[in-house]
Amino acid sequence: MARKEGLIGRKLGMTAVFADDGNHVPVTVIQAGPCTVVGVRTRERHGYDALQLGFEASKKNVSKPTAGVFKKANLAPMRVVREIRLEKSEQVQGYEVGQTVTAEVFAPGELVDVVSVTKGKGFQGGVKRHGWYGGDATHGSMFHRAPGSIGASSDPSRVWPGHRLPGRMGGVQRTVLNLTVVRVMPEQNLLLVRGAVPGANGALVMVRKSIKTTKQQQQKTADKK
Repeated sequence: MARKEGLIGRKLGMTAVFADDGNHVPVTVIQAGPCTVVGVRTRERHGYDALQLGFEASKKNVSKPTAGVFKKANLAPMRVVREIRLEKSEQVQGYEVGQTVTAEVFAPGELVDVVSVTKGKGFQGGVKRHGWYGGDATHGSMFHRAPGSIGASSDPSRVWPGHRLPGRMGGVQRTVLNLTVVRVMPEQNLLLVRGAVPGANGALVMVRKSIKTTKQQQQKTADKK
């Protein structure tokens, strides 16, 4: 899927700011970059257009193949490397290996998508994981948070695939779409987006320009033609 520019960052936490119209806006503070261009992928050579971005200097030894990639690019090893596919070939031409990308790629009022890993909550029962009601809490029912019956007896004599049950909760990748950029502070490498994003404070996040909005704009342009 074609994507637009983005940055790697970390979720710092939530706060609230006052917008220009005086409204109190809840925002998530993201340390967006700075990221270093580790590699450039072009349609002519690799079959697609993309940027390989590095984030945070690595404080540990890296494998020889990984070290060779950074040595070839004449860069210090990075802790995190992610690839972002670009929408148009012209966008790749504006980047080169070793270039630093900052939060200035975003603008206030712009819509972005944020990708991160949700908080891991370990093994949880059905009441917490799926919102089951459970049994009565009084009159000695002896049935409170147990799953209860999960299948028929004679027909089909089995549990249907995909039945919801207790299990591991959280710790999965999620994407929140169309969050509004409230403020951009490139001097502090900070990005303030309206609303909440997945993950705990300090979690690694990927902030990219909205995909769905781009598709809608392309469809409107095609309809006008």
